[in-house]
Amino acid sequence: MKKILLLVLAAATAVVVKKKLDEGKHEQALWAEATDSVTRS
Repeated sequence: MKKILLLVLAAATAVVVKKKLDEGKHEQALWAEATDSVTRS
């Protein structure tokens, strides 16, 4: 029973960490777009 609980806890932690990493990547992309140098044509 303890092993199953530990496995569920590890999976939940992995989901939270993945979500935080994805949010960070999304915010990084927004900043890169906002601060990108503009090329004139």
